[in-house]
Amino acid sequence: MYRSRPWLRMSLGVPAVLAGLLVAASAAESPGPRVLPQGQLPDDRRLGPLVDLNGYFPFTPCPSKEAWSRRAERLRRQLLVALGLWPMPARTPPRAVVHGRIDRGGYSVEKVFFESYPGHFVTGNLYRPTGRSGPLPAVLCPHGHWLNGRFHDHGEKKVREEIAVGAERFEIGGRHPLQARCVQLARMGCVVFLYDMVGRADSVQLDHAPGSRPAMNTPENWGYFSPQAELRLQTMMGLQTYNSIRALDWLLELPDVDPKRVAVTGASGGGTQTFIFCALDPRPAVAFPAVMVSTAMQGGCTCENASYLRVGTGNVEIAALIAPRPLGMTAADDWTKEIAAKGLPELQRLYRLFGAEQRVMAKPLLQFPHNYNYVSREVMYHWLSAHLKLGLPEPILEEDYRPLSPAEMSVWDESHRRPPSGDDYERSLLRRITRESDRQMDALVPRDAASWVKYREVVGGAIDVLVGRRLPAAGEVEVKTLDGSAEHGSQARWQATAAGAEVRPVLLCHRSAGEQVPAIVLMPKNWNRQAVLWISPEGKRSIFAAEDGTRVREPIDRLLKAAVAVVGIDLFGQGEFTADGKPMARNRLNRGTQGEWSGYAGYTYGYNYPLVVQRVHDILSAVSFARNSLKAEKVDVIGLGGAGHWVAAARAQAGAQIDRAAIDTAGFRFARLTAIDDPDFLPGGAKYLDLPGILALSAPSSLWLAGEGLTAPEVVAAAYRAAGEPDALTVSSGAEKERETAAVQWLLSARSK
Repeated sequence: MYRSRPWLRMSLGVPAVLAGLLVAASAAESPGPRVLPQGQLPDDRRLGPLVDLNGYFPFTPCPSKEAWSRRAERLRRQLLVALGLWPMPARTPPRAVVHGRIDRGGYSVEKVFFESYPGHFVTGNLYRPTGRSGPLPAVLCPHGHWLNGRFHDHGEKKVREEIAVGAERFEIGGRHPLQARCVQLARMGCVVFLYDMVGRADSVQLDHAPGSRPAMNTPENWGYFSPQAELRLQTMMGLQTYNSIRALDWLLELPDVDPKRVAVTGASGGGTQTFIFCALDPRPAVAFPAVMVSTAMQGGCTCENASYLRVGTGNVEIAALIAPRPLGMTAADDWTKEIAAKGLPELQRLYRLFGAEQRVMAKPLLQFPHNYNYVSREVMYHWLSAHLKLGLPEPILEEDYRPLSPAEMSVWDESHRRPPSGDDYERSLLRRITRESDRQMDALVPRDAASWVKYREVVGGAIDVLVGRRLPAAGEVEVKTLDGSAEHGSQARWQATAAGAEVRPVLLCHRSAGEQVPAIVLMPKNWNRQAVLWISPEGKRSIFAAEDGTRVREPIDRLLKAAVAVVGIDLFGQGEFTADGKPMARNRLNRGTQGEWSGYAGYTYGYNYPLVVQRVHDILSAVSFARNSLKAEKVDVIGLGGAGHWVAAARAQAGAQIDRAAIDTAGFRFARLTAIDDPDFLPGGAKYLDLPGILALSAPSSLWLAGEGLTAPEVVAAAYRAAGEPDALTVSSGAEKERETAAVQWLLSARSK
């Protein structure tokens, strides 16, 4: 029914492909023609099921070190943005307290708490070898999801079952596997810090996974898991990762630690924290995430998920960011069981680019379920011994020890009282984090050419992650046009517009993304090679008069009479994307399987772009079409009546490929949204100076701006001044009903100059 046609042959200034009149849909479908037959939806991947954490996440290595370097830079930025750490918060003094030393002969254990943020404490135990002079290698141990965290006790019955199947060697070590790991590493000569996950053991200030709570969803003084927190990328996973960064900051302050010999190891949720942290931070020399790196399930807890974290990627590729540093892994009879066939070969190919194939290893131990048992720990001991250069003879065997009781491990006692906790504390922490973030953003408002470059690096780099796509390259967007067959709609013929332009329906097909965008092209007879993309909340139907679907509206007619081509498109969720033609009213969500916090935004937007971003993608596809297929020499975009924020984000990504943009914001701000399934919900949308921060990225290109009152937001005006083009910014303060006419007049006046 459809066939691809080149938009290359021109006759009298009009592409030959537009020579015929449009075959239209029935009058009942007015206003405007359909591209697809009535009842048929676009063949668009986005209409299929959402990706969730239980999907398949393969990794394809880059063909060269140079290509991987580019990919790694972009991926690290994606992780930092997703975790709310772009830019990194100011690192305040840790104010560490170390107390309660217990000597066990050959090693000692101390209680530690320090501040990652002022007033927020990271808690744990520090194990040190005795009788050794430094500097010594060090190991960070994020513990994972064992019941009671650091205080975990398998119990007598469970450990005897473990010993019977060969999973554990000693009853004590098996009952307290977290302590066993630290004791053995200390006996091997390492300084070891075992620290709590948020909300476990001594980390008492916040619950681990409280989920969405109505009392915390407020315009001010919000808590975690609220829309306001998500709009600022404030998540438990981000907090936990920042705690890991600060844990290493503090550990490296110890005089007996060798900063060049640091390893990180944890299992399950601790394994997630291990490879995420090591992917972001270059300081760890060795990583050993146990039973977590996989092309299958990516991590089930809210502390392992965040918006944008795995969009277009997965745990294997994230772990690959550790290359060429040594990366050891274990697998079990769980979601990691296929690592030897799916994941490890690809990691080896990547490491081979660095001449370091022997630095990556995965040991399948499929006789055991999910674990960090003695057999797995022994693999880790040998890996760390070799790559931290401990010089220990093999085999390295874990020995028995005398465990600490929870009271002996706990950092809180009569002399060290528990800090504030509960909802009020949670709100105060997020207020502090928000103030710090706002301070950083305000400091980025450009003042001169140098600060403009920095603004584009930080804010532009963040928006690049939130949108996730730049302008598609030439040839990436394929054009499919109707061939006139009787299968399409009725046989009624559209007449030429009042300006004598011809009308043609097309599908814009982004091949690699699997996307199809229905569009209408209006082409004047004496086309001046200038094109306007008309973006509206109503989709392409907005270019036609509501009372007469065969007649274009007056502002469109003005553009056509000025010899400007007009392209109207149905963005994802508009027009032909829905069965009834009405725009999608809500984002679809992955509900998850985790009880009352199953509506967590990270379970959806950690794997799928939100609707607002998908619409920006379609605008970028249309710009690429106008530039590369239509061969327009000038491309402008108009976004009015509630479409301004989509166009602003597309302009930020397309840059000078959009010559002029006319944007009516209607005063829109992401921070005012109150639901994670709102069709305009954008995680992180409020963090980077909200919509004005995105608009500022239009500088120095021409921008007509309405909906903001008499003057432009300060960051927008400052950006145009800093970019040296203050006159390229035009602010319109006319009434809303006059903005469409004023925007078209501005475009036509600008064209005549």
